[in-house]
Amino acid sequence: MRSALFGNLDPQQASGGNFALQNAKMLRVRLPQEVLARQGSMVAFQGQMNFDYEGSGGVGKLFKKVMTGEGVPLMRVKGEGLLFLADNADDIHLFYLENEGLTVNGRNLLAFEPQLTWDIGRVQGAGVAAGGLFNTTVTGTGWVAVTAHGSPVMLNTGQAPTFADGQSAVCWSAGLQVGVNRTFKAGALIGRGSGEAMQLAFQGQGFVLVQASEGPPIPKAG
Repeated sequence: MRSALFGNLDPQQASGGNFALQNAKMLRVRLPQEVLARQGSMVAFQGQMNFDYEGSGGVGKLFKKVMTGEGVPLMRVKGEGLLFLADNADDIHLFYLENEGLTVNGRNLLAFEPQLTWDIGRVQGAGVAAGGLFNTTVTGTGWVAVTAHGSPVMLNTGQAPTFADGQSAVCWSAGLQVGVNRTFKAGALIGRGSGEAMQLAFQGQGFVLVQASEGPPIPKAG
């Protein structure tokens, strides 16, 4: 896997590919190759392009999306020219997968090449009511662009037991074992959730990218 975050990819230009950073907060995609991107992420384009709703990606994925609330509202862009994508002025980071997988929090997935496959999975041990614990895994060979709010930290999960707030974890190696770590102390409220504090627990050789934000506050019931 290649990324500027690993020091093995030029942060300004995805060499040999169609994905490049116009700047830290804007992705430039060169067509005619198709691209799958988050709906509403187009901020500009030059050339001739068509934007089509991609849907859920099949009946199975639709069922998972309805049951979990996870999944990315995607559009398929076809045409020729330059496409510029962004999401709420968040920082953008590129990954080049080499016949491997990347698991991404659905709200952090900005765009990926169409030859990659994707599916929705649930973190084992997390109930349906635990928001942010259903994630999207992208697999194959090609480019993936993710967003992060603020400068993220890259943690090596092979060095020590690693835990992250479920809404702060942007993406991680698909081969990691991921579970749930619960804090049962009555007064311990970690993150912006309410009730029992909960974090993702990562085991294995790989990495997890954690953003400097837990997302918008979760409204209190009642």
